[in-house]
Amino acid sequence: MDLHFRVLGEGHPLIILHGLFGMLDNWMSLGRRWALHYQVFLIDQRNHGRSPHSVDFDYAVMADDIFDFIQQHNLPACHVLGHSMGGKTAMQLATNYPELVEKLIVVDIAPVDYPERHDHIFAAFQQDISQLKSRKEAEALFELLLPNFGVRQFILKNLHKSKEGPYVWRPNHPVLKETYSAIIANSLSPYDQFEGPALFIKGGRSEEHITGEHWPLITHYFPQAELKTIADAGHWVHAEQPELLFKEVLEFLRKQEN
Repeated sequence: MDLHFRVLGEGHPLIILHGLFGMLDNWMSLGRRWALHYQVFLIDQRNHGRSPHSVDFDYAVMADDIFDFIQQHNLPACHVLGHSMGGKTAMQLATNYPELVEKLIVVDIAPVDYPERHDHIFAAFQQDISQLKSRKEAEALFELLLPNFGVRQFILKNLHKSKEGPYVWRPNHPVLKETYSAIIANSLSPYDQFEGPALFIKGGRSEEHITGEHWPLITHYFPQAELKTIADAGHWVHAEQPELLFKEVLEFLRKQEN
């Protein structure tokens, strides 16, 4: 699958993978800053952003997408950063193809099963948007369904005007809903392991994505894992504390560089 991507800067490759309902644009600001030190590849995962849609959607498939991407672009072993769903893709890639991952960074997610929590977002995707004339109308339509302003803006970023005229959604939300149980599940087997350097970053106000109970599992799969907590950040660490995240990631990547 030919994934949509942007490449910034020069140097050792750093691949960045967004979360569920996200797109590469969510990481553009930080990507530009890291691109002063590395060659940054911002990727839309399948069924998201401008990448192709497919009925096949699980972490094995998404990890293979990134494997193929690395091969297509003749990249050496890469640094790989993933947030939320992208973090699970990154973990699957690192355990399936450890020779392709030099350093792993996982932002606010763990290799565990999570409860369902996105019903309100899938309900928003079911709304009739064919008659929308402006983003102002879209904002009014979704204000009740998505009362949290940040969540609403995040989802509405996925709304775009098609060539034919009406607004349409970029994510393949029917397939995302159908495969949702695989998205929230832990895809790693008990025997999977990545022995390279790994950094897990937790939002200080994100209480359920990485917990003390998760840490033994994390270190089982990733024996070299270290944990950093970024204060005053929820699940969207990159949006709420970009400066602190930038510094933590850069410090980790620079360790033991030649």
